[in-house]
Amino acid sequence: MDSVKIYTRTGDKGETGLIGGRRVSKADQRIVAYGSVDELNSSIGMAICMLGAEEVFADLVGVLTKVQNDLFIIGSDLADPDYPESRHSTPRATEGMASELEPAIDKFEEELPPITFFILPGGSTQASMLHISRGVARRAETAAVALSRVERVNPAVVVYLNRLADLLFVAARLANRRLGVSDVAWKK
Repeated sequence: MDSVKIYTRTGDKGETGLIGGRRVSKADQRIVAYGSVDELNSSIGMAICMLGAEEVFADLVGVLTKVQNDLFIIGSDLADPDYPESRHSTPRATEGMASELEPAIDKFEEELPPITFFILPGGSTQASMLHISRGVARRAETAAVALSRVERVNPAVVVYLNRLADLLFVAARLANRRLGVSDVAWKK
């Protein structure tokens, strides 16, 4: 089998192809949206690496690994501009994907004390990385919403990204809790 080169030179002039073959600017809102999802997936990969060495995080790593697979679906959904009538076999986000995150959020929250103050991103290194991922999730959500104002976007994408940011906030608090590190309180 011949190897495929990673570079094609087709994007050297600032354009890229969408599913279906249409060429658009690399600054197109659709590219920004699924690029943000790709960055989010990478940051979650880093969080998994940071959590993975600790057995106490096995359940959280399992959830985040599933999230990474979901984000591939979210990214491909955003890369296909023909929602909902695609002629391609593009995987699409479903309402159930966001709903599947909710039991994990609820389970993890059971371990946490109620929030009585505004929480700054920080505490442990692991929690800090999860807070970074939460921020990237919010940016990806914003990019998807901006795209939805000018083109059709599967609404399940925005719901998923919103719920994922909630999960990542809870996960950051959980990481601190399981490591015996206090959440960082905002002070005036």
